[in-house]
Amino acid sequence: MITSTPPQPDPNEAATYWETRYQTQPKPWTGRPNAIMARWSETLPTDTALDLGCSEGNSAVWLAQRGWQVTGVDISATALSRAAQHAANAGVTARTAFQQHDLAATFPTGQFSFVYALYLQSPVAFPRDEVLRKAAAAVQPGGVLLVVEHASAPSWAPQVRQFPTAQEALDTINLELSQWDLLFLGSPERAVTEAKGPNGEIGVITDNIIALRRKP
Repeated sequence: MITSTPPQPDPNEAATYWETRYQTQPKPWTGRPNAIMARWSETLPTDTALDLGCSEGNSAVWLAQRGWQVTGVDISATALSRAAQHAANAGVTARTAFQQHDLAATFPTGQFSFVYALYLQSPVAFPRDEVLRKAAAAVQPGGVLLVVEHASAPSWAPQVRQFPTAQEALDTINLELSQWDLLFLGSPERAVTEAKGPNGEIGVITDNIIALRRKP
């Protein structure tokens, strides 16, 4: 029987793609965190957090301003430089550490009380399942893993691809669920705040949300 091997991530392709994207499409600094992450963080005692794919630091800096010790990780040196500058401007450099990782190849060390991955999806090859298993391993006993992913295109856009359900997204991570308490698994709808349609439409979008607490 002939089997095909899935395409392996090319670290140079990923680094080039994201570095070019940040250099050519800088995001305006808002200081606003991801709203889903913010809601979950407010249910937790302030401690240590790991932000996977931290981009330019909106969520990491916001958490640090609230007393968290945050490690932010991204593949783009430009994104990390901007995140560090935003942390300095906000006076939270001592509570933030920004590290460059291609998560397909390397992963930050240590364990954290709150590990979150916000839309850790990529147009170039990326071992999402493997990375999220490493993210789960980085959650300390009693800590929380939060994964937020796209579950639809905006309502004004053509639905040209099939997105997984929240259950399917959880299943592909292949965690030993007996070691976790499932806090939330679902696909709520929200307003699209990050983009408008081609004619200025305000649309809605669906997110898959997975929240798990590691048993002590």
